[in-house]
Amino acid sequence: MRTDAPLNFRYQEILTSIVRAYIDTGEPVGSRTLSKMRNNKLSPASIRNVMADLVDDGYLSQPHTSAGRVPTEKAFRVFVSSLTTTRMAAAESDRFANEFRSLETVGQRVERSSYLLVELTRNVGIAAAIPELAQELDQIQLVPLSDRRVLMVLVTRDHMVRNRVVVLEEPTSPEELTSICNYVNRNFGGWQLGQARRELLRRIAEEREMYHAVLHKIQLLSQKGLLEVDTSPEVHMEGASNLLGLDLHLTRERMRELFQALEAKQRIIELLDRFLENTPGALAVRVGLEEAHPAMKDLALIGMTIRMASGLPAKVAVLGPMRMNYEKVIAAVLQTSRALENAKF
Repeated sequence: MRTDAPLNFRYQEILTSIVRAYIDTGEPVGSRTLSKMRNNKLSPASIRNVMADLVDDGYLSQPHTSAGRVPTEKAFRVFVSSLTTTRMAAAESDRFANEFRSLETVGQRVERSSYLLVELTRNVGIAAAIPELAQELDQIQLVPLSDRRVLMVLVTRDHMVRNRVVVLEEPTSPEELTSICNYVNRNFGGWQLGQARRELLRRIAEEREMYHAVLHKIQLLSQKGLLEVDTSPEVHMEGASNLLGLDLHLTRERMRELFQALEAKQRIIELLDRFLENTPGALAVRVGLEEAHPAMKDLALIGMTIRMASGLPAKVAVLGPMRMNYEKVIAAVLQTSRALENAKF
């Protein structure tokens, strides 16, 4: 059999059986075990011949001379490409829809998505909302705190909420803060944030004499970041501890490096951007993530990019061992993605 040739039906069928057996047991698969599992009468000797060819072509490895065979990354990729999309029960769909409907912000829904993925797959659930530069202002709120501190709350029309506590050099009354909120919301609601901030600063410079009291306070708040927004993604990852129970063949130092990589928000976004399709609704399955980090060699990522009802792009994914239940994980990713995508505010 040539290494660049597609597998014929018998080879594909045997390879699929080997991968499924390895996913179930985590143990090398022998020809006699495989012969007993299969419905047809193919002898262990015939299966051994096929397995030998699969070893030669890089689909299987043999840990020890007398041991069975273990699927390689190449085998898992072939196995994944042969899967058909499965659906979850209607009851789960209804539960997801109800859960998202009760949540009021993008952050809450993204966080809940990551928990649902962990609950369904017992792997690592990742969900991220990706802000766009053209976000539009819905409203601001300014809440007085003690010691001249003010909580600035900025809500955009895609339902992202950002909070920041600032300290003002001058005392500001609750009435003044209310006046500032009314001024900004009345004049700049629906504006893109960058345009709103530039216009606000222009008005402060030109209209200082006419609205001295309010604009002076607005200027103070502008210096503290009023209408400025951090465009970093809203990222939630849950279930990383599930990786501890896996045999990833990692030294203690490598395992520490893996967890350090997963703790960094930017590294998670880079992982999603590198391996997930940017086309909304396209499911992506990546087996073997060594390109992202050497410690991720035996991991796989299944996920997709969507656009939420608010218009905000988001990514939903499961990170787990190469030896995962792919059908179950794919169904969980699809179901969670659809629920997050279709949930209305």
